[in-house]
Amino acid sequence: MTQLMLYNTRTRAKEAFTPIDPANVRAYLCGPTVYDRAHLGNARNVVVFDILVRLLRRLYPRVTYVRNITDIDDKINTRAKERGVSIEEVTEGPIRWYHEDMGALYTLPPDIEPRATAHLGEIIEMIERLIANGHAYEAAGHVLFSVASDPDYGKFSGRTPDELIAGARVDVAPYKRDAGDFVLWKPSTPDLPGWDSPWGRGRPGWHIECSAMSWRHLGENFDIHGGGDDLIFPHHENEIAQSCCAFPGSKFANVWVHNRMLLVNGEKMSKSLGNFLVLHDVLEKAPGEAVRFLLMRSHYRSTLDFSDAGLVEARRELDRFYRALEAFPDMAASDQVPASVLWPLLDDLNTPGAIAALHALADAALAGDAKAAAGLHAAGQVLGLFNVTSAEWFAGDVPAAVTALVEARIAARAAKDFAASDRLRDEIAALGYAIQDGPRGAYKLRKA
Repeated sequence: MTQLMLYNTRTRAKEAFTPIDPANVRAYLCGPTVYDRAHLGNARNVVVFDILVRLLRRLYPRVTYVRNITDIDDKINTRAKERGVSIEEVTEGPIRWYHEDMGALYTLPPDIEPRATAHLGEIIEMIERLIANGHAYEAAGHVLFSVASDPDYGKFSGRTPDELIAGARVDVAPYKRDAGDFVLWKPSTPDLPGWDSPWGRGRPGWHIECSAMSWRHLGENFDIHGGGDDLIFPHHENEIAQSCCAFPGSKFANVWVHNRMLLVNGEKMSKSLGNFLVLHDVLEKAPGEAVRFLLMRSHYRSTLDFSDAGLVEARRELDRFYRALEAFPDMAASDQVPASVLWPLLDDLNTPGAIAALHALADAALAGDAKAAAGLHAAGQVLGLFNVTSAEWFAGDVPAAVTALVEARIAARAAKDFAASDRLRDEIAALGYAIQDGPRGAYKLRKA
């Protein structure tokens, strides 16, 4: 298979990907609302999109990857009011934490990271277009999108009119023409953040922010839009309605890539169940590469069940790959990803199939095949793996007790006290680590 196939939520089918402009593939991922730490579910869609972007960059000369930051939101306003600070002070820390946590997962930064607060001009212009086109109206200081004005509204999510209203998560206010109409602009009281607009001081609704930012940086039509499947309705349904009605004749995004959400120990992740996992806390327990690997062990369109046992198994698999690479320390760098890895990825990002191919390459490398080792390492580039050397991987989180024994053993060998050196080696082994001596005092330490 040489053609990239992607499941398109819009058509509910797996299709051959054909870019609008092969010289510049344009992709947008819904980013974080920055009022707190990112959770594990946030990490899954970023890792999925990261693999997609890495793959696209092997197929096309240029990929423009946009991931927004939502820094205008009622939850942010509530935090700011509670603390008596500006919204900028509320969002500063979460934006920094988000970058740190996603960096720890070895995800590529987006080419453009727009913030809603920097795009009020585009937001207001889009709302004006919608009013002029008869798709939005003013009421009680608000501007609302008229769902009845869009004959295609609801087709994307496949919901009936009653289901649309039930799942819209919007207030059925008396000033609405239709219960499903959603807010484009709403008034701000003096104690809330607000910006001047033709409809008075106020702030935008969530959905219009993404429409405006994608339009500004990718145009009226672009190739791929991504996010978790919890965003299909209402967020992505509303984005499509706003953008296509503001720019008649546009398709907005051609392909929609949605990942399924994850479970934790077999249950839906939620604060009420006490199993809500903050990504930073998970990264305290395991290397970022192990967390990343676990997030890609299941196909992105299947449910991922996250557990501590699964995280341990992910680390063991990575240990095996790094041991295969360890045998070839002077291996020449290669960017030739083996077809056995590339073909599954071209088939709708089939990461489990790619991982199976990694194990076959590791088998061959452990048997002494240098070409397989080079292919294994090259495959890591498209999957975002093997970001450190084998020595760094196996020594990355060595307990202090083991480090102290290693240092004592180095001193014993330097003093030619080989009896003490052997005893210390056995003590290190008892703690679960193997040490292999090299020339001129060098050594390799790894988990046994």
